[in-house]
Amino acid sequence: MPSEPQSLSEVINGYLDIVSTALYSYILIALLIGTGLYFFIRSKALPLRMFRESIRVVSEPPDQEGAISSFRALMISTASRVGVGNIAGVGTAIALGGAGSVFWMWVIATLGAASAFVESTLAQIYKKRGHGPDDHSIGGPAYYIQIALKQHWLAATFALVLILTYMGGFNMLASFNVVDSFSQYSWFDPSWTPYLLGGILTIAMALSIFGGTRRLTYVTGLLVPIMALIYLAAGLIVVIFNYQNIPSMFLQIFEQAFDFRAIFSGFAGSAMMYGIKRGLYSNEAGVGSAPNAAATASVSHPVKQGLVQMLSVFIDTMVICTITAFIILSSGVQGGEDLKGAPLVTQSMATIFGDFALPFTSFALLLFAFTTIIGNFYYAEVNLRFLVGDRPTPIWALQIFRSLAAVLVFMGGLLEFSVAWNLGDILMGIMALINLPVIIILGKKALDAAEDYIAQRKAGKNPEFRATSIGITDTLDYWR
Repeated sequence: MPSEPQSLSEVINGYLDIVSTALYSYILIALLIGTGLYFFIRSKALPLRMFRESIRVVSEPPDQEGAISSFRALMISTASRVGVGNIAGVGTAIALGGAGSVFWMWVIATLGAASAFVESTLAQIYKKRGHGPDDHSIGGPAYYIQIALKQHWLAATFALVLILTYMGGFNMLASFNVVDSFSQYSWFDPSWTPYLLGGILTIAMALSIFGGTRRLTYVTGLLVPIMALIYLAAGLIVVIFNYQNIPSMFLQIFEQAFDFRAIFSGFAGSAMMYGIKRGLYSNEAGVGSAPNAAATASVSHPVKQGLVQMLSVFIDTMVICTITAFIILSSGVQGGEDLKGAPLVTQSMATIFGDFALPFTSFALLLFAFTTIIGNFYYAEVNLRFLVGDRPTPIWALQIFRSLAAVLVFMGGLLEFSVAWNLGDILMGIMALINLPVIIILGKKALDAAEDYIAQRKAGKNPEFRATSIGITDTLDYWR
């Protein structure tokens, strides 16, 4: 009998899956691990030896009164990092890749922290003064590509891809995952659930983003710590009450992580591949997103914000992603093709919380998705301002841009599962392909800045930066 014709979404997803597999099976693995390992070694294990310093500097007030502090910049990047990937993404990785994927998420985070330090320090060095009503500094990869490398076409390409990735792919994906979570309720009509949930997220987003970027920093600074602490507390309760499964949980993680026969016989579906993919999607180290937040902070030395964004990677993967993994693995609930993503996390939490697990997980996902959406939009708006150039972005253009962003969130709830994930993976992969080689080229400037910072700290000073002290002669808006 002839096979049934494929639907349009199945055809599209087939092509997306081919591209995603090629990116994450070969190209990005080499670039991500290679770049992270390179900077980890070149910086003499900076993420480990300066971890305590990163905690110290995050609490410092802004260098200029009324400016954005390191903590608020951290909350913007953490809002984007800590999102649906920390719940649904980890649930998908464990269900399809096995417990060993958790170990490879840890590896990516440890190496990625070094890449995050470099890219965020570069964003601070090459940041520019804003021209909008907020009038705080702005920056990111598009800015350091243009100023340091003098490659405007590449900078503009990165800015455009970031807008498509974060305002398009990732925000649609966040909306989709909320709809997917609420579809588990029997009293929700699946035909109108996407419209209801998409509408709620769209309205909440609009109320935040139409108030400008300063309102975004206030919203994220309030919601991110609250949501993270509540989720962590609930997760710890699940793990503690399932304490008898803790030894086998760690055994699964390490045994499956080093099952090289399984890895090399089917790499595309292995624990290593899923761990790398979800680790990249979740903590975004080296992708070029968090530097857009890092550039907003008012600090006396660029390295301070590099350390703070390094801490954001730790919060995302080593804390939030890990607690999700421990919830699943300590519960004894087995995931698979038919039970993955947020539903797997819900069933795992239900081993302790019973019927309360579903509304709790749904609420957590809704809150995580909302903060992710507004954090992602901030990145997109910064890059729109780059494309506009050295002049204030017209208010009408911003309003159209913000309206389009809200519409895309609404549309995201209508996506199909595999299409949603593959689209997000591919778009982010393209960003990484641009940013990773760039930070390798420019990385010495960030590492030299780190040495300057350390020398001043050893001398008992509050480090202050001058670009010429590390040989930078480019025309900069700051650090002259």
